[in-house]
Amino acid sequence: MTTDSGADNPRHEYRTMQAEAFNRIGARYDEAFPHKEGQIAAGEWMIKQLKPGARVLDVGCGTGSPTAQQFADAGCEVTGIDISPVMLDLARKNVPVGTFLEFDVLDVDASLGVFDAATAFFSLLMLPRADIAAALGRLHSVLAPGALFSLSMVEIDLDDVPFQFLGAPVRVTGYLRDELREVVEAAGFSVLSENHISYAPATTQAPPEIQLFFNCRRDQF
Repeated sequence: MTTDSGADNPRHEYRTMQAEAFNRIGARYDEAFPHKEGQIAAGEWMIKQLKPGARVLDVGCGTGSPTAQQFADAGCEVTGIDISPVMLDLARKNVPVGTFLEFDVLDVDASLGVFDAATAFFSLLMLPRADIAAALGRLHSVLAPGALFSLSMVEIDLDDVPFQFLGAPVRVTGYLRDELREVVEAAGFSVLSENHISYAPATTQAPPEIQLFFNCRRDQF
């Protein structure tokens, strides 16, 4: 779901380009990134603190593996959002008990309800920095006070730069870790722990990277 419309709308064009890239990538994403230890560890951190039936929002859910599946297996009520119809179809097959919606994080609002936790693993890096701040504000608005939030990004000092990702053209953004912490805290989250992982994808179409994982809590306001 999006509120923009028309091919002359810059945001519409941007979203269409990013969505089409992941439509092309599809299941190859999990093939290129088969090891997701940092992502799984962040999910385990959250699950230990959540009650069965807790509502979890998975932003940029992709194929649903491993995160949506991880929360569903723990008895949580999972809602995944993504802008790629192909990724959403894969997620629905991989996690049939989840709810998966074509929804832009910049349109997240009260229509989705209130959540006890949210994740955004490598999804916000597909937005310009100005939109990342807005997206964090949107997520803050649908999380209950004290709710958990985990996000990950690649550590690199870039803002909305063209990039070939697994053979598909995208635009990417990154932060150095101290800058990312400042952005997250400014959006109303307390960073409780950080994890930094050196990662080499299982393909020459994606370079080695430093992955940043922040485990956070929504502030009580």
